[in-house]
Amino acid sequence: MAISEETEQFQGLASAIQKAKDLNDQVLFSHIKKIQGTNPLSFYQAGRERYAGERFFWEDPAKEITITGLGNVKTLKAAANAERYREVEKSWIKLQETAVKTGVTEVEATGPLLFGGFSFDYESNSTLLWNQFGDNLFYIPAFMLSIVGKQAYLTTNLLCSPDDSEKLFRDMINEREAFLFESLDGAALCGLNSLVKQREARPEEWKRTVTEAVEEIKTTDLDKIVLARELRLTFERSIDSGKVLEQLIAEQPLSYIFSLEAGGDCFVGATPERLIKKQGNEVFSTCLAGSMGRGKDEHEDVILGNELLQDQKNLQEHQYVVSMISNAFDAVCEKVLVPDGPRLMKNRHIQHLYTPIRGVAKEGITILQFVENLHPTPAMGGLPKEKAVIRIREMEGLERGFYAGPLGWMDTYGNGEFAVGIRSALIQDNEASLFAGCGVVEDSTAVAEYRETGIKFNPMLSALGGNLNE
Repeated sequence: MAISEETEQFQGLASAIQKAKDLNDQVLFSHIKKIQGTNPLSFYQAGRERYAGERFFWEDPAKEITITGLGNVKTLKAAANAERYREVEKSWIKLQETAVKTGVTEVEATGPLLFGGFSFDYESNSTLLWNQFGDNLFYIPAFMLSIVGKQAYLTTNLLCSPDDSEKLFRDMINEREAFLFESLDGAALCGLNSLVKQREARPEEWKRTVTEAVEEIKTTDLDKIVLARELRLTFERSIDSGKVLEQLIAEQPLSYIFSLEAGGDCFVGATPERLIKKQGNEVFSTCLAGSMGRGKDEHEDVILGNELLQDQKNLQEHQYVVSMISNAFDAVCEKVLVPDGPRLMKNRHIQHLYTPIRGVAKEGITILQFVENLHPTPAMGGLPKEKAVIRIREMEGLERGFYAGPLGWMDTYGNGEFAVGIRSALIQDNEASLFAGCGVVEDSTAVAEYRETGIKFNPMLSALGGNLNE
């Protein structure tokens, strides 16, 4: 005789609690069920007060997968060193070994899922700006809405301890699910928020640094270095990250839309750059380097796009990334497919040279192994990789934190996706730090790179309500 979904859920919960007692350790329990279509942004806003500081949002450009998480049942963090990827993976595998799942299983991006990211540089993460995030931060949500294709799934996660009672968890599940579904109807976004101040951090000093970098490239074995700068916005009242996400979804449909909360801060953005996607043993990456603004009309836009496709500086920058990513794939893939040349990716405020790379991963290779091999690409750091990162640390004068770092998710079925945290901002109450960088090579000029970074601020300026750069 078939058992009801509720009976299956609570039998699984009882099993997880018993396993926790037997092992004298914590055991992760997850229940996954299909639900009627629910707006992911409304779900995100429903947790604004109760789960403040413990929310995340993710939507890929193809709208194939949208994930919203509320609450935090388990945080995974590693020490800030070269082992950070392996340490996070080790903790994630350990949790999975004893986990209990009931309901709908084997569906990508559902069930127990880990969401978070790494800083750009583990040796440079000591300032106050990013203290809520540290060098790396991942967590498993208490509640997660996944839209996979057109089907919605709700995952409830609980971390069971040896001394927990089944009744406690039954009450918790019923209470929280009732709260969530009741809250969705009244999850309103905040109204307009007035900009008080918009200030660039050390613009003239940054231009001098670009000029110094060009001279160093001409006289040393440094081929390219990516230098970023910061723009700080102050608003009349606290910034609602849900409102920012709503704007990004509307204005940047070809980008990854993301947010990750930690404490009182939120890292949010609309990045065009995929680092790695893994579905089973198939893997995908995006080479994105070389950029130019959009035209004022279609005719000018075509002219600028053709100019970008023929510009030697941008083509050289792009080829650096293609070579690096294809070589990294060769080391861990049985098969790699690379197109003959770049095409254009056009977003609202900027267009890029773009080359997609596909591969078939070798048996046992995980998504975090790809993340470790690929980060940072020459589009985020430079070449040679190690020297460029050291020089960024010494020259840039910016605490990057999660900006330009890998951010994304992984499920227990071997799937996952990480994007590069660019076109992004760090929200702190009524202030936001925006970040933008450019690739400096031998024929770069400080004026041109300054203008390019100004254009790259525009996606977040537009979403936040700041003054756009021409």
